[in-house]
Amino acid sequence: MNKVILMGRLTRDPEVRYSSGETATAVARFTLAVDRRFARRDSEQTADFIGCVAFGRNAEFIEKYFRQGMRVTICGRIQTGSYTNRDGNKVYTTDVVVEEQEFAESKAASDANRSMGGGYQAAPAPSPMGAAGDGFMNIPDGIDEELPFN
Repeated sequence: MNKVILMGRLTRDPEVRYSSGETATAVARFTLAVDRRFARRDSEQTADFIGCVAFGRNAEFIEKYFRQGMRVTICGRIQTGSYTNRDGNKVYTTDVVVEEQEFAESKAASDANRSMGGGYQAAPAPSPMGAAGDGFMNIPDGIDEELPFN
């Protein structure tokens, strides 16, 4: 099985081209900056920069709505390939072929992130209201009636 799910921020606006031939197909290429789960010892967050490509309707959607700094989630598959460059050297490629895409934050949050410098830095996670020192969130009084397992 070849299945990839990524959530990250676009490092720049997607680059969209159309194939030549009888039926032109949209091809969108972009890079996602995906934060690593753990920070370095100096507490600096690191990210992997993963090349993605989408075709057809997915590419047209991405062209229309995806912009630099937006946080998105994509599902797809890894595809490897190779080609010979102008110097005669063989170049190996690895891309994620996008099969599904979704927005991973609201438009307001995305716009706020872009106005603060955008890029690939993750926006700070909201802290839960009334968080206790033990790492669990306090449940407000009077909500017991709404809980399905009470």
